[in-house]
Amino acid sequence: MMRLAVLATLSIALAAPPKPNFDKIEAMIPMRDGTRLHTEIFRSKKARGRLPFLIVRTPYGAGYREFLPDPYIFVSQDIRGRYKSEGTFVMLRPPRDKRDPKAIDESTDTYDTIEWLLKHVPNNNGRAGVMGVSYPGWLTVMAMLDPHPALKAVSEQASPADMYLGDDFHHNGAFRLSYGFEYVAMMETSKENFHFQFDNYDTFEWYLRLGPLSTVDDRYFHGGRPTWSAFVEHPNYDAYWQKQAVTAYLSKPTIPNLNVGGWWDQEDFYGPLKIYETLEKNDQDHLNYLVVGPWNHGGWARNGRSLGPVDFGGDSSRYYRDKVLAPWFAHWLKDQGPVPLTEALTFQTGTNEWVASDAWPPRDALGRKLYFREAGRLGFDPPQDEDAADSYVSDPAHPVPYRHRPIEATYGGKSGWPSWLVEDQRFVDGRPDVVSWRMEPLPENLTISGRILAHLFASTTGSDADWIVKLIDRYPDDDKDPAMRGYQLMIANEVMRARFRNSFEKPEAVPAAEVVEYTIDLHTNNHVFLKGHSVMVQVQSTWFPVIDRNPQKFVPNIFLAKAADYQPATQRIFRARRHASNVELPVRPAR
Repeated sequence: MMRLAVLATLSIALAAPPKPNFDKIEAMIPMRDGTRLHTEIFRSKKARGRLPFLIVRTPYGAGYREFLPDPYIFVSQDIRGRYKSEGTFVMLRPPRDKRDPKAIDESTDTYDTIEWLLKHVPNNNGRAGVMGVSYPGWLTVMAMLDPHPALKAVSEQASPADMYLGDDFHHNGAFRLSYGFEYVAMMETSKENFHFQFDNYDTFEWYLRLGPLSTVDDRYFHGGRPTWSAFVEHPNYDAYWQKQAVTAYLSKPTIPNLNVGGWWDQEDFYGPLKIYETLEKNDQDHLNYLVVGPWNHGGWARNGRSLGPVDFGGDSSRYYRDKVLAPWFAHWLKDQGPVPLTEALTFQTGTNEWVASDAWPPRDALGRKLYFREAGRLGFDPPQDEDAADSYVSDPAHPVPYRHRPIEATYGGKSGWPSWLVEDQRFVDGRPDVVSWRMEPLPENLTISGRILAHLFASTTGSDADWIVKLIDRYPDDDKDPAMRGYQLMIANEVMRARFRNSFEKPEAVPAAEVVEYTIDLHTNNHVFLKGHSVMVQVQSTWFPVIDRNPQKFVPNIFLAKAADYQPATQRIFRARRHASNVELPVRPAR
C-alpha cells in the first residue's frame, strides 16, 4: 500500500503548508463513539458559490494535497490511531457487526465525517466524493458499504481486495516477506511512520541472514506487532483473512465508482481489478467504471511519460488526471459535463495508446495456448514428445533475487522497489535455477487483451514448492532505442505456492516426483508484442526476498519452520504431449 509520507516523489504525498490561496480549517471531528479524528479542510479563496466536498482519509498523515485543479472543499483526515487522531489503529479494520448498534468501522467513520462536514462547513452544495490510493483506496471502498446519502461518487484507486490471495501481504498464499515485514514495522511501531533500520544496505543479504521466519518475533517484534502475529497464527486462508477480503461485502454498486489501477503496480494490482470484476456482476445501473494505465503504484499522480527505461510516448498520467479523473468528479458532484468514459479505458502498452472498451476483458479476445517446446522454444503448436521436460535445482540457501542487487530497503527515496516490475529480466536469464523459453521474432504484431493463464505441469523431489511464472516481451537486438536492445520486459507474472493447489484453506503436501498440473492466474493485461519482438516465458521457484523462501519440505506452518526444514529440490517442467505446459494468451484480432 502506497506510503504517502514515505515516497516523496508522489505528487499527492505530504506537502508543504497550504498555498496562500486556500483557507484552512483544522478540526477534531467526533465519531459516534466519542473518538475524535483530526481533519484538515481547505477551500480556495477564489472559489465562488457552493462547492462539494472531496475527501481523502489516510493512515499516512493528513495535510494539504493537490487533489484536483478544480475548486472543491478538500478534506484530509487521519484515521483512528494514526498521527493526530484519537483511538486505536487496527490494520484494515474489518467491517463491523451491524447487529451491534455501538459498533464502529471505517464506513461509520466516513459517514460521521460527512455528516459533520455538511453541518459545520459553510457554502457546501450538499454533495461529497471520496477518493484515495492504496490504503486510502481501501478506505474509499469501505465508504461505499453503508454510504451517507450525500456521498455521490467515489474513486477507488489501487485498493487491496484480498491480502491473502493477491495483494500486499500474500500472493496465492505465498508470503511477501520484505514487503510485509517492513510495512508492519512502519505502521505498528508508533502513531507515525517508522523506518526499520537495516544494518546491511543490500537487504537480500539481511533477509537471507535472518534465516527462518520463526526467528523474527524473538529477534525484533517480541509479540508487539499485531499484524505480524496474525501472519504467524493464520498461515492459511482462514476466517481471519476471509473477513478482510472486501469482495465478501461488495454486491450491487449504489454509488458511481471509478476503479483505477496500473499494469506495473508493485503492491496492489490484484485489488482494483478484482473490485471492478465483483461490482460488475450486478451493475445494472452502470455505476462501475475502470481505468488501467502504464503505471506503478500510484503512478497516475506523477509524470506518466515513462517507467524506468520504458517510454510511453506521452504523459499518460496527465491525460488521465485531466481527461478522466477531473471530469469524473465534476460530472457527479457538480453536474458539469458528461461521464468521461463509457465503461473501461485501458492503456495498450507496445502501441502506447488508450483503448476504450464496452467491457473488460474485451469480448472478442480468444484464448490461444503458447506451448513450452524443446531447445527453449515457444510455439502455438503443442509438443508431441512423450516425456520431455526441463529441470533445475531450486536451493533455498541460494535463492533467485527478485530484482537487481543491491536490493535497498523497500521504503526510501533511492529504493528500486517502485519500478522493479519493469527491470530487465536478463539479470536472471541463464541462471541454472531459472528456465526460459522464447518464440522467434514475430512477423506481425500480437495483441493480447484480457486474462492470461499459465498451465504448468511440474514435479518436485520435495513435498512443497513455489512456481513463479513470468510473461516477457523480449525487445529486438536492433531496437531503435539503444537502452532497450534485447531488453526483457515483464508484462505479467505471479507466484503459486504448491501446497495451496487444491485449497487455500487446507494445504496439502505435494506428492514427490509426481506430475501435478497448476493453473496460475497471471491476471489481465492489454499489450501488443510488436513485429520483431519475441514472446518469452520464465519459470523459477524462488523470488527473494519479496517472497519468503519455501522450505520445499511440507511443514504445517512455514512461519514456524526450522532451519533444518529448508532443503534443495529438483524441479521438472514438462513439455510433453500429455503434460503440455503452456501460457494461454487472450489474443485479440488485428484492428
